[in-house]
Amino acid sequence: MRVTIADVARIAGVSKTTVSRVLNTRDEVDHSTRAHVREVIDRLGYVPSSGAVGLARGSSRTVGMLVPSLTWPWMGEVLQGVVDTVEAAGFGLLLFTCNRGADSVERFTSQVSARAFDGLLAVEPENTLAMLEALHRKGLPVVLIDDRGRNPEFPHVTAANGEGGAAAARHLLAVGRRRPLVLTGPLRFGCVRDRLDGFERAYAEGGCPLDPSLVVESDFTEADGRETIHRLLGEGRDFDAVFAHNDLAAVGALAALRAAGLRVPDDVAVIGFDDIPMAALMHPSLTTVRQPMRTMGETAARMLLALLTGEQLAQSAAVLPTSVVIRESTVGN
Repeated sequence: MRVTIADVARIAGVSKTTVSRVLNTRDEVDHSTRAHVREVIDRLGYVPSSGAVGLARGSSRTVGMLVPSLTWPWMGEVLQGVVDTVEAAGFGLLLFTCNRGADSVERFTSQVSARAFDGLLAVEPENTLAMLEALHRKGLPVVLIDDRGRNPEFPHVTAANGEGGAAAARHLLAVGRRRPLVLTGPLRFGCVRDRLDGFERAYAEGGCPLDPSLVVESDFTEADGRETIHRLLGEGRDFDAVFAHNDLAAVGALAALRAAGLRVPDDVAVIGFDDIPMAALMHPSLTTVRQPMRTMGETAARMLLALLTGEQLAQSAAVLPTSVVIRESTVGN
């Protein structure tokens, strides 16, 4: 049976608050009591939980993080940025996913109720923004990563999606592509609309307005990117470039073009968005718009830690720059 803080308090003849103060090296406990409690802790082999350690100081020294899934290709980079930052500040991290839908959300909310963490970082799972805003209004510090253009009422970090789309367009124009096919992500996401707006604006400024029939909604998956290109080629659509709103869809496009006997980039140039590790390993290697995912995680974590220490944020919305990484899928060998 696990030894609890209540066991230590009972055997030491003190309150649980006193034990917690000893664990936190608080000065309110006199030397003899502190030594006695430490002796009981050592004798019982008590290992304090974060909640017990935080009882006296009102803080768990733990940050929560809520994400849709760990299978998203760039999630590891975001997590690494978060972990590096919170651990350097002496905080732990509790990670929650929404892989099991309502059951996952229920488990997460039970941890909120138990005050298992001091603040929350979130890559918003579908249909949870209202819940996150309610938690914020109740006093839980929350910072959103990759806000999808939703502009929540609490601090958030995102990439410059509009400028990323425009930069992709300017690169394709520079290599002579005048009829691009755009494989968007789900248009309900603001970041997708921003990428499309930036791309469309840059092509219009370059004297080549987009053909509306060549703007096709996709779902961010490799399979849908492949199947959409296959279908459009079968319909006889004419395009000399593909701008996919994420790298997975771009990878699918590369496979479909290759299967159709088309050469990349000679016949069709391809550019993605994200710069996941797979992009550099493709054949041909994939030109893409890089999102600074690790920096987004680091920035969000710093914002949350500032909130937890009572600092005034310089800005409630951090927009980080994107950049085009040029590889073989648009310029050849």
